[in-house]
Amino acid sequence: LFGLWAVLGALFLVEFFWIVADFLRPRKRSRAGTTSVIVAGPVEHFETETVTAFPVGAFYLVRLADGGFLAVSRECTHLGCTVAWDAQKDRFRCPCHASVYDISGDVLQSPAPRPLDTFAVHIENRVVKVDTSVRTKRATSTPEQETMA
Repeated sequence: LFGLWAVLGALFLVEFFWIVADFLRPRKRSRAGTTSVIVAGPVEHFETETVTAFPVGAFYLVRLADGGFLAVSRECTHLGCTVAWDAQKDRFRCPCHASVYDISGDVLQSPAPRPLDTFAVHIENRVVKVDTSVRTKRATSTPEQETMA
């Protein structure tokens, strides 16, 4: 009976550590069936100081007050929860741990350690395109990260 309990205890520990390791390991992104360049639309389609959600690419396209564009990830930099845009307060909010970001993705309230990640924005023939193949991690938000129309 003692040997049976020892085997069951060892199996429990192996399974426990397997689950913990799987939880802590970064998730792989599946891009099957999706394109990396998403056509958002004509520049005139986006008013200044607005945020438009793009579920297909998992990003928000932000048109800033100066007319520049910024594509910010919908994934919180704390633990990866999906942030939501609160249009009444002009802020992104993480529902999991209460992180708050401003319109450009800068952290206003922790526990998020850094601003929201961004994707490259290109404007070709007055059409806004976002390349979601490469995510850029930012330590801070700067005007150089914007794409001007």
